[in-house]
Amino acid sequence: MHADIEKILLSETQIAARITELACELNNLYKGEAICIVGVLKGSTMFMMDLIRKLDMPVKFDFMIASSYGERTISAGCVNIYLDVRMDVTNEHVLLVEDIIDTGNTLSCLKEYFISKQAKSFNIITLLDKPERRVKPIKADYVGFKIPDQFVVGYGLDYAEKYRNLPYIGILKDSVWQDN
Repeated sequence: MHADIEKILLSETQIAARITELACELNNLYKGEAICIVGVLKGSTMFMMDLIRKLDMPVKFDFMIASSYGERTISAGCVNIYLDVRMDVTNEHVLLVEDIIDTGNTLSCLKEYFISKQAKSFNIITLLDKPERRVKPIKADYVGFKIPDQFVVGYGLDYAEKYRNLPYIGILKDSVWQDN
């Protein structure tokens, strides 16, 4: 796996330090109020779990599966929800956790979806943001790192379900994904 990585973009240490900073911001925002955290599977899992362990307030969490990519490297533009949250988020503080914002297709859809469920507040946190690729005008409320328009994997992010378990975020060699 490591041989398929062109370059490490963000080290394990950098990621951990930034998650601590983000958790401090969230602890100040919610000031001990209970929150519902929704992770978008599968990519957000590592980020979400590391973040939750650093929060001081009561936390309920759930997951959903929504994607505009499938197993491709280019967004199809239409969002499919394959697994919905099971908890009621009406009148709750909802924090949606995403691994990466690329085109914005998925998050635009999910933001409208949660607002329609009448959450008390709705915020988006993402580990990575690729603003150069945005086609929908959406921004995360909290961003771990802005990154260049390169194909990245690791720390939950995958290519064809591989590389999620890398402890860092690396740039995948073009030769690995461009021929597929």
